[in-house]
Amino acid sequence: MLLEVYLLLEQPQLKPFLLKKLILVYCKMPFGKMHKGNPIIIETAKKMERSPSSLAMKLSNFASFDPVLQARKIKGLAGASRQDRAMWDEFQEHLPTLGEQSEQLLHDLFTKDETKEVDFLQGDKVRLETSWKIPTGPTESKATVKIRRGQQFFRQSILTAYGVRCCISGINVPRLLVASHIKPWGKFPDDRLNPRNGLCLSNLHDAAFDEGLITLDEKLSLKISKQLKKYFPQPALEQNFISYEGKPICLPQKLAEPDADFLDYHRTVIFKN
Repeated sequence: MLLEVYLLLEQPQLKPFLLKKLILVYCKMPFGKMHKGNPIIIETAKKMERSPSSLAMKLSNFASFDPVLQARKIKGLAGASRQDRAMWDEFQEHLPTLGEQSEQLLHDLFTKDETKEVDFLQGDKVRLETSWKIPTGPTESKATVKIRRGQQFFRQSILTAYGVRCCISGINVPRLLVASHIKPWGKFPDDRLNPRNGLCLSNLHDAAFDEGLITLDEKLSLKISKQLKKYFPQPALEQNFISYEGKPICLPQKLAEPDADFLDYHRTVIFKN
């Protein structure tokens, strides 16, 4: 694929598939932390047999293509090449395949333990966290492993894009956050890894969103269903939902804002008003 050709032409001394890993690292890193002094950059660069400076520079090159950063008038480095652009475009075009592949490559860079996932969310170092879907052993199918890698890619990308905060409540505890799909994971396989199909939500708001008890209106403000309001008054419910009704969500800081058509689908098909 183009990724491999680019790798061999531009930097033949590097290992195959490195560019896939680099784009994946970009998806997992907040824009403001892509500098050579970041412990995660240092540790990852060492694993990739690169210098922290070169890794940080390549990530900043990719930042120049990020549509959300462009909309915020934030620029990455100006030295990105046409090959960099082609690499970025190919990754976005083939996310269902390359997201899973890249996550597996990054996983194998840090560990061969299939019960672990590579986690960048804490921000101070790379952590190996126990997978929330533990393999069943040697009989586990390759398809299941690919699904888990894809889910990890989506989760880390979405949570990082939203600053590791629930876009409704602002909760900032990674263990309590979910990369929620706007269009259901099971029904729309082509959009499973699409960042525009994701919202960073707390476990509670994710459950309510999945069940159609809440949605977002055309202005990206929280809308509460009549079914949920039937359970009021309940102080806990009111604190977690009424407090945010009619208020716009916090938008992602990078990668992709939620797709308007996906949200329209959620409002018209899933929302129980």
